[in-house]
Amino acid sequence: MAGNRDRTQRRDESDVKRGDVRETYDRIATHFASTREYAWPEVESFVASHATDRGSDAVGLDLGCGNCRHAELLAAECGSVVGLDVSRGLLETGRERALERRFDVELVQGDAAALPLTDDGVDLAVYVATLHHLPTRAARLASLDELARVLSPDGRALVSAWSTAHDRFDATEGFDTTVEWTLPGGEPVDRFYHIYAPEEFEADLAASDLTLREWELSSGNCYATVVGAGQSG
Repeated sequence: MAGNRDRTQRRDESDVKRGDVRETYDRIATHFASTREYAWPEVESFVASHATDRGSDAVGLDLGCGNCRHAELLAAECGSVVGLDVSRGLLETGRERALERRFDVELVQGDAAALPLTDDGVDLAVYVATLHHLPTRAARLASLDELARVLSPDGRALVSAWSTAHDRFDATEGFDTTVEWTLPGGEPVDRFYHIYAPEEFEADLAASDLTLREWELSSGNCYATVVGAGQSG
């Protein structure tokens, strides 16, 4: 019984922390999205490399989509695209971008650690700059397992996270921290980050249901191309 109470308490604490992350991004959504105009080159390269043989009925997923700058890339290559984010405020900025730029994306508010998506339904996914906002290792591993679950038999995904290799950090082991966002007018808002050591990032991928194909460090971020467990190629 005590063990069950401990697990329930840990789960409740994790839910509270994840709720805090959601509220933070709802609060800064409009200003944050205005600074995220362009797709990252690493994402452009991944989509260009893996979208060519997907076919017109391919399903894309932008997990942690924010203002949908990467969903826009997927929409040019896939028959349909889902943009999922925990923040309703960020999803609204994604809706505005899709209307302005005339691309189609189905927007879903959801938890990266419990995706409201069917098994094996996603052909091409990007999960960038989001994993590091999940406040517990259990939640981060659950989200990687969920990504593996929704990938199709020949699906591919790009996963990224901030790392200790970034020049703003002076550490060799992963750690939790907050990074300040400053709203117009000067109000600071703290955002939770788990900063991965590169070896820790690789270890968490290995501990998940994903299969690692390749990974690299770029601009202080870890990037990994992954497939679902047991996939070939």
